[in-house]
Amino acid sequence: MPVTTLNMFDVLSGAVWTMLLVALPILLVAMLVGLMIGIIQTATSIQEQTLIFIPKILAVFITIVLLGPWIGERLLIMTRDILGQLERFIF
Repeated sequence: MPVTTLNMFDVLSGAVWTMLLVALPILLVAMLVGLMIGIIQTATSIQEQTLIFIPKILAVFITIVLLGPWIGERLLIMTRDILGQLERFIF
């Protein structure tokens, strides 16, 4: 079965949705931690720009550690799906 534009679109669409699904929790945690530190900085009048980096890096690292198995599972499912259809993309 030759590859069609629709088949390639399905594969690329699935890959983009998987990427968004995997990145969204990490980005949300970084955004929420940055927002909370920003509110605390505004309330206390501390205008140190480097203060936000350490808590944000720690929060992102902890999120990656906690969600690592789930992220790996989602990526493995996508990889198996693409490799399972590999014969469709060979001319």
